[in-house]
Amino acid sequence: MKKRIINTLMAGMMAICLLAGCGGSSGSSSAAGAAPAADSSAAAPAADSSAEEAAPAAEAEGSQAESTKTDAPKGGYRMTLIMSLRDEFLSTLEAASSSAAKANGVTLTVQDAQNDMSKQIQFVESARNNGDAACIVIVVDSDAAAEIVNAAGDMKVVFLNRLPSDISLLNENVVCVSSDENQAGDMQAEFLANYFKKQGKTEIKYILLSGTLGQISTTLRTESCLKGLEARGIKATEASAPLAADYDRATAIDMISPLIGTVDFDCIISNNDAMALGAIEAMESKGMDPASIPIVGVDATADGRQAISEGKLAMSVFQNPVGQGEGAAKAAINMINGNPVNQDTGFEFSNQNNFWVDVPFELVTKDNVANYN
Repeated sequence: MKKRIINTLMAGMMAICLLAGCGGSSGSSSAAGAAPAADSSAAAPAADSSAEEAAPAAEAEGSQAESTKTDAPKGGYRMTLIMSLRDEFLSTLEAASSSAAKANGVTLTVQDAQNDMSKQIQFVESARNNGDAACIVIVVDSDAAAEIVNAAGDMKVVFLNRLPSDISLLNENVVCVSSDENQAGDMQAEFLANYFKKQGKTEIKYILLSGTLGQISTTLRTESCLKGLEARGIKATEASAPLAADYDRATAIDMISPLIGTVDFDCIISNNDAMALGAIEAMESKGMDPASIPIVGVDATADGRQAISEGKLAMSVFQNPVGQGEGAAKAAINMINGNPVNQDTGFEFSNQNNFWVDVPFELVTKDNVANYN
């Protein structure tokens, strides 16, 4: 009797074990088969530790992919804009490039080289090592543009605002989006020649407020203005040695102030508006009316346009920072996608080079300054 009870109990226990075994097996196969379902992991217990490790790994992989899409949507492009420095005009370029990049789903990192060429090259190398598709560079030294190209390696390069001294560097992978600096100086010359011819003058003395020496914009703006005056029959001689004020308003004030009232001059030629405004301030501090002689600048900045409206600055030349900044970002994207470099920029190539997108200068005087406000 006892033996029969024991046998019965043992049979019952074996049946329970078999049922438990089938349940465990069913749960394991269900978890694997239902993996695509969003809530399968919550519905079924984990079968073993390897499955538990696999789930976080898959989740991490998915999170990483999502992060990549967030950082660089629409194709995953990453680019770096490397500034030479930040001032009013260049900051407008920066904002325009950033806006255009964002609108086209491109992640744009911005670096400021603080006028240090070696630092700028390091930023280019970092962008290349980080896998950026392109870099946009406002080059510190146009003579060193080849070093930028070498540092970029396989990256696309867009020189923004400043043309390399050697434009033969430009090709299908290296382009420039800028304005022709010769045009800026020639517009100044045309205005001054017309002004003095109306007064019956063909000989004048000028003070030159020069930008950073050696910078291509400084050289070309100065040379084209002086050549333009000569070509139009105006003999222009220096009232003083050129004042290298580095495109800075405060420096211009300090440098020109000692000349006001001590040197005879007929006009002030400035390589940009900031220095021209410094000259205006210096003249006013000495009790001299800046409207009594023509002062000419370049850039047509907001402060420059205000001075033109007030009759203190005779003229300026509008350099389109939004057109250049947006154009540079779009040019980089076009190169990456294999499209014509100037596609959707609104600008044509320069007649000097097929890889230079030319953003024309525009003459701004009191007669049309309201159109630029």
